[in-house]
Amino acid sequence: MNIVKLKPRGYCHGVVDALKAIRKIDQTTVEKPIYILGMLVHNKEVNQELKQKGMIVLDDQGKTRMDLLNQIKGKGTLILTAHGTGPSVIKKAKEKGLHIIDTTCSDVSKTKDLILDYLNQDYDILYIGKDRHPESEAILDLNPNRIHLISSKEDIKNASLKSDKILVTNQTTMSFYNVFYLTEEIKRQYPNVQTVDELCDATRVRQEAVANQASDIDFCFVVGDRLSNNSNNLVKISEEKANIKAKLIEHVKDIDLTHLKTLKKVSVTSGASTPTYLTNQVIQYLEQFDKNDPKTWKKYT
Repeated sequence: MNIVKLKPRGYCHGVVDALKAIRKIDQTTVEKPIYILGMLVHNKEVNQELKQKGMIVLDDQGKTRMDLLNQIKGKGTLILTAHGTGPSVIKKAKEKGLHIIDTTCSDVSKTKDLILDYLNQDYDILYIGKDRHPESEAILDLNPNRIHLISSKEDIKNASLKSDKILVTNQTTMSFYNVFYLTEEIKRQYPNVQTVDELCDATRVRQEAVANQASDIDFCFVVGDRLSNNSNNLVKISEEKANIKAKLIEHVKDIDLTHLKTLKKVSVTSGASTPTYLTNQVIQYLEQFDKNDPKTWKKYT
């Protein structure tokens, strides 16, 4: 089978930094238990590894970071995830006497500092992001009255602004195309807005590679967790911008053998929080696959 390995693949720098911080923890001296407030990164394999090291991953997609924090009844160590954490949550964690280790991605911190600067200049913020995503949650907590989450055209119409000075910015892992579309819609309603694109480089470059795939590719496999916003966006971009059908898979075992036999040329990419070994397993399986040789059909992990 002909395989096109799209670049970049593997962890972004934010994930690398978060994992480095975790691995530097001396579990013989740090106060226990060790809690992680949400998924450190949006990948089940990574979080399972952390659980095996004795860390308690507090995760429930229906709950806020504050809800998760309230589950902790005693002392210990609290790890804040790469997505960022709101100031009210950090304040409450300190009040509970928890030792805090912050692994917030530097790109997320940069966006936070930008927004705080504009808030100090009396701007309202139209923040393009995904509802209930931990990064959006953290940013909105900076000032719930002056930061307005924009996920759709309806959100633009419903935003109750208190200033004629407006900044438009965005979650770091959004689709570039969604950000552009919503920004243009905002400009139609508010022609004098300030705009600052905060899409991180790792997200942007991956999206560009997927959008610019060769037209003779039959199918695109995106290796990533179903909870990963940037991984899901790669599937949409492949289908909507490159006109190439795509599927999000978490492991090599998720590949549909019947469908694979119909394909001649496929591409492979991965989300920014996908362990390299998972993507390599997919690539290795596809490279040895021969639809006419049943011995090559068996999947492995």
